[in-house]
Amino acid sequence: MAYELYYWPTIQGRGEFVRLALEQAGADYVDVGRDGRRGMRALLEGLEDEGAVRPPFAPPYLKDGEVVVGQTAAILLYLGPRLDLAPGDEAGRLWTHQLQLTLADLVAEAHDTHHPVSVDLYYEDQKPEAARRAEAFRRERIPKFLGWLETVLARNPAGSGWLVGDRVTYADLSAFQVVEGLRYAFPRATAAALEATPVLAELAERVRALPRIAAYLTSDRRIPFNEEGIFRRYPELDEPS
Repeated sequence: MAYELYYWPTIQGRGEFVRLALEQAGADYVDVGRDGRRGMRALLEGLEDEGAVRPPFAPPYLKDGEVVVGQTAAILLYLGPRLDLAPGDEAGRLWTHQLQLTLADLVAEAHDTHHPVSVDLYYEDQKPEAARRAEAFRRERIPKFLGWLETVLARNPAGSGWLVGDRVTYADLSAFQVVEGLRYAFPRATAAALEATPVLAELAERVRALPRIAAYLTSDRRIPFNEEGIFRRYPELDEPS
């Protein structure tokens, strides 16, 4: 039975971290929101199901038969062992989950650069606050997060160039997605940060070159970055040229 991923059909967003794992594993899955037969109707019905004992708060959520899992990090914790994208030992699985949770913090902070006051306001309604938030994010937070990932890579006992153990995990795929998103939203600031984190930059290219990921990135299944998602390119929020 195919996995069913429920997420918005026009953005990468948080659902993209799950898509990358499913694609790398060659898993049989349906991106329900983009399914012309069911699409948004099915996605919203899942959120509004009054009979659901454990209703998801928001997309993304995943259905695997009778199992329903919401929240990106929880979905990947569930999928990791099933897709062979997590270590076999408990300590390794928890470490991979910790990496994903930290990346989720970075994703939330990136989102808040263009919506620092309220998600219910347009960017244009909070531009002064966004400029201030983005400046601090560029100066302090991007180097801090990427520097930590560089440290994790350097301290991996396996010395493999992957974040965990000696083979690719969903944490590597998520780190790649974060780097791609930051390159899109803050190209100048991210280029400078990646110069100081060359092993992380190399990891991103290794993930890009994985055969299934490379095929996915050039397919119509990969939704382009745009100004409706988490990572948005507003040139005024990047480092001055």
